[in-house]
Amino acid sequence: MKERITFVHGAEDAFKPEQLRIEKDTLYVKSLKAAREDRVTASLYELPQELWRVLKQCHELHIRWVSENSFPSISPFVSTISPGLHVFFTPQKNRSADLLCPLLHKTFGGSAECTFPEDTFTRVPMVSERFASSAAYQYYKRLPSLKELVTYIQQKVCGQDDSCKVKANTLNHADYLDMDYDTISQSLVLNAFWHVSPHSDAWEDKINIRQESTKVEVGVLANEKPTQPEELSLGGFLAILGEDAKPNPTLFSFPSRHHVSPSTSGANYSTTFMQPTGLHPALRLTLPSLTEPPSQDCALHTYLTLPSSLFPDKYQLSAPNFLASNNLHSIRSLSGETDLEAPIWAVSKWGSALLLELAPPKNEPTQWHADIPLHQRYLRPTPGGETPLFVPWPIVFWACSSDEGTKMNNNPFDRVNLGYDGLFGPRTMFYHLQPTNRAKALVEELKGPVLDLDGPNVGWVGYGTVIIVLLGVSWVCLILVRVVLRDLGIGKAKGRRKTD
Repeated sequence: MKERITFVHGAEDAFKPEQLRIEKDTLYVKSLKAAREDRVTASLYELPQELWRVLKQCHELHIRWVSENSFPSISPFVSTISPGLHVFFTPQKNRSADLLCPLLHKTFGGSAECTFPEDTFTRVPMVSERFASSAAYQYYKRLPSLKELVTYIQQKVCGQDDSCKVKANTLNHADYLDMDYDTISQSLVLNAFWHVSPHSDAWEDKINIRQESTKVEVGVLANEKPTQPEELSLGGFLAILGEDAKPNPTLFSFPSRHHVSPSTSGANYSTTFMQPTGLHPALRLTLPSLTEPPSQDCALHTYLTLPSSLFPDKYQLSAPNFLASNNLHSIRSLSGETDLEAPIWAVSKWGSALLLELAPPKNEPTQWHADIPLHQRYLRPTPGGETPLFVPWPIVFWACSSDEGTKMNNNPFDRVNLGYDGLFGPRTMFYHLQPTNRAKALVEELKGPVLDLDGPNVGWVGYGTVIIVLLGVSWVCLILVRVVLRDLGIGKAKGRRKTD
């Protein structure tokens, strides 16, 4: 097992080497104001049996969870995805993955929306089948917290190890969590990120080696000015527990596909639904007027993750005049449940994913809007006549081309399989706009209109439906009888003429 713990502090947070102290196999961290990423790599034989049995059915499995709470980004941890649970998955060839959905229910909880991957997951579009860099299938569900996963780790992984249970409990405060497995590495990698210490404004920690076979590397870094625009540069101190007597100074650079959007290219955005919503809600993105591209070959995009209760109309979003009037450029990708007529009970997939290119207007004095029309499916009747619908905020980013020969996979903090990254070429750079920090949660709630079971006339709906169906059947039968009688009359007339 390997552990990598990385602290990244801002320029305004003064750091002194005295805040780190190594004693034998233990590192003491004192009053450190920084963001933190923990990375744990475990081989299959170190995992619970029910977990590696599921992984054996997968060619690759990537799980992404993001908190609904807004949090600031700091390089190199700027790549993002909509809040909730995302699963990207490629099955083993000619092998069923019937154990995946039961494990997702057990580890993350929630309703039994996932039955079998082939029924619930959607196909991920690919730029090239031959050089595919993303998983084949995608799944999403709203998941406000990781409490079920924390319980699972404490019971199935930690056993009697109290320090393991304490560390697992910190996942309740994580901003995002990644899990990655592929058949080539035969290992499971878990990444967790906190933008700040969960219990105070600074980290007070004791990091040690829990097992002899564990390698623990700790870094305390800060962003430096890079020499190339596509690069990130980090400097600070590194230490390998059990090998180093003191932290060693370091400075290194690497190409990165994910960057924070420059302030001149739009720093923040907000999301809301235009009122009233009704059966055809419109999602509005509000962006600042200073949205100049980072370079001339960049285009502004938004990526939406929509539950099955809502869907976009690809025909409506293909009309040039309609797109222009809403500051939209074109659909770049649409996958998942896109049936325009199916009610919710006829839909088995989790929902749909939409990638749109935006068209920023010129000479806007303060801010501008991009309005994305959506449509609600017919939902099941409920008392009160409304059903709450939860839609995660989309992400907004500039997609730009990088120079030939740039190797993005040299980034030790790289994140792939985010849903949208596989829709672009391998050398695409993403400059992310951040959600406004004024948002209470990065999820929009709207009330979907449905049949009111408590309404005064709800009983007549059933009777009226039966009457209309009977009238329709009677009308069809009457037409058929008239046709049959007419044919019989024509037949008899022809018979008399032949007799004559």
